[in-house]
Amino acid sequence: MKTTTNNPQARGVTAVVTAHSRIAQTLTTLEKLHACQPAPDEILVHVDGNSRQCEAAIRRAFPQTKVLHSENPVGPGGGRNKLLAEARHELVASFDDDSYPVDTDFFARVVTLFEQFPSASILCAAVYHRGQTVELDSRRADWVSDFSGGACVYRRSVFLATSGYVPLPMAYGMEEVDLALRLRALGGGILRTPWLRVFHDTDLRRHSSPQVTAASIANIALLAYLRYPPSLWIVGLGQCCNRILWLLRNGRWRGILSGVLMIPPYLHSHREYRQKLQAHLVWSYLALRRAPRPAEP
Repeated sequence: MKTTTNNPQARGVTAVVTAHSRIAQTLTTLEKLHACQPAPDEILVHVDGNSRQCEAAIRRAFPQTKVLHSENPVGPGGGRNKLLAEARHELVASFDDDSYPVDTDFFARVVTLFEQFPSASILCAAVYHRGQTVELDSRRADWVSDFSGGACVYRRSVFLATSGYVPLPMAYGMEEVDLALRLRALGGGILRTPWLRVFHDTDLRRHSSPQVTAASIANIALLAYLRYPPSLWIVGLGQCCNRILWLLRNGRWRGILSGVLMIPPYLHSHREYRQKLQAHLVWSYLALRRAPRPAEP
């Protein structure tokens, strides 16, 4: 890939960031993206929940960056829907407001990987959190069932063909799994490789909040209702029970009851998104989750 010394660009790559109220972290992420060599050809940011202070700070610090916003909360998935629709390029690298590339040549690697694996619809990076040791950037790759929306790269055309994410303000346990299932129904593949490395600047303590606990239970039920055929709803019930047991074992009991009680109205309010998949697709997804397959160029 050719680059120029004056204005190096990863041609054909858009970088998108979902933000809300963490202004300092959002600006750090944008600084890291601009510092990459080559830089992405385009950077877009979505500011959720009408956070005007965050939007104003971005515009002051990075006036050339295009900023989208939503008046009402749409969550990271709803923000990514808007960003992918707006992106000018086929390859779209997605980050949270607190995640960014470890390697400065991240976007050059993205282009190389999509050239080597033309059947890949999503590239999933290795993610490292605060306090974790960043491992070597091995060139190995595996076909997997899941990915992280804050550390991945989409083929835009395939993403749009799935109809995107179900917009949920609290999407834990739902948004990426749901998209991965619908992507599988289209014949798409998810490639995970430690050659792409992303740092997620968090210690994940917010995942233990009662609100996240409740959402994580209700979202599993929502996923089963929206995508599983009725014959597999029992599988979804088992997944909900497993989640509750895990929460209890890890002392996260606050929010469990509210999560269970919110399931009926939650499913009803999202019924318009129901699009059941064939049972064999769900089973193949679950099988790949248990046993990823090594990938060869």
